[in-house]
Amino acid sequence: MSRPVSRVLTLLELLQAGGVRTVAELAGRLGVGERTVRRYVDHLVDLDIPVESVRGRYGGYRLAPGHRMPPLMLTDEEALAVLLGLVAGRRSGMTATAGTAGETAAAKVRRVLPERLRHRLDAVLDSLTFTAPPAEPPAPETAVLLPIADAVRRHRPVAIRYTAAGGRRSERTLYPYGLVAHSGRWYVTGRDLSAGEERTFRLDRVAGARILPGSFEPPAGHDPAERVLTSLATAPYRHAVTLRIQGTAEQIRTRLPGSVAIVTGTEEMEEIEEMEEGEEPWSRVEIRAERLDWLPGALASLDRPFVVERPDALRDLVAGLADRLMESARRTSG
Repeated sequence: MSRPVSRVLTLLELLQAGGVRTVAELAGRLGVGERTVRRYVDHLVDLDIPVESVRGRYGGYRLAPGHRMPPLMLTDEEALAVLLGLVAGRRSGMTATAGTAGETAAAKVRRVLPERLRHRLDAVLDSLTFTAPPAEPPAPETAVLLPIADAVRRHRPVAIRYTAAGGRRSERTLYPYGLVAHSGRWYVTGRDLSAGEERTFRLDRVAGARILPGSFEPPAGHDPAERVLTSLATAPYRHAVTLRIQGTAEQIRTRLPGSVAIVTGTEEMEEIEEMEEGEEPWSRVEIRAERLDWLPGALASLDRPFVVERPDALRDLVAGLADRLMESARRTSG
């Protein structure tokens, strides 16, 4: 798309945002002179787009009230952004639609694009490889996501039909506090009135959602994302790991994120003598893990002193990794 045409479309987008835009403002946004802005406006008028000129001290240009634009007018960059967003969303599980909705939406975008642009965008998509896992995470149903999102926004209770990991089905009434998308999955967090406590539910396990009468007031300072990460980190697993690592929570979470580890704060280790001036504090880290074999490598990549409090099996795995590294370091090319 030529630059003048692209700028004319950008001008149209600015006018569609509403209100009166001054010539100086439009010139600054488009990076052109005021005379060029007036010429671009003439181009829009030639296309039967009702651009009005407003006189006076605060005058400028605006679209005629009530005017509706055609369904789709995209620049090359916008079209590429839309199609890549649809493909990436489907691959990562972020597209909250079941079935082929993402594919049909992409097909509709392609149909209304000029042939030249369509071939160029198809070339990008055909040559693009995603490093995401081949198995796409299950997406929540639109009929579930939309009413729950509406209930979160309006502070309304919602009734859901939920299937737990073990297959047990139940009906629950929830005060939904927030929606969270994490690692391709969608979660809703809130107070489960059936259990009388705060809970987190996966949306792909919700079979139906219905907004109920009434309202509620969410607790002050509630952080849905932190709640979901804490729920994942404290879920029941085979191994309970306790570590002490020298460093701040931010430094530790570069390799052990909030969904894996709980960093309870910094403290001096009892086994270590009084810290020297300027020495970094120690943090206590708790991890729930189904397997331990990945932890020695993660701890080594932190490159920080640490102590394994439990379990002993992890201490043995760390020692085994250290022995293998030492053996590899002693090898020569001969």
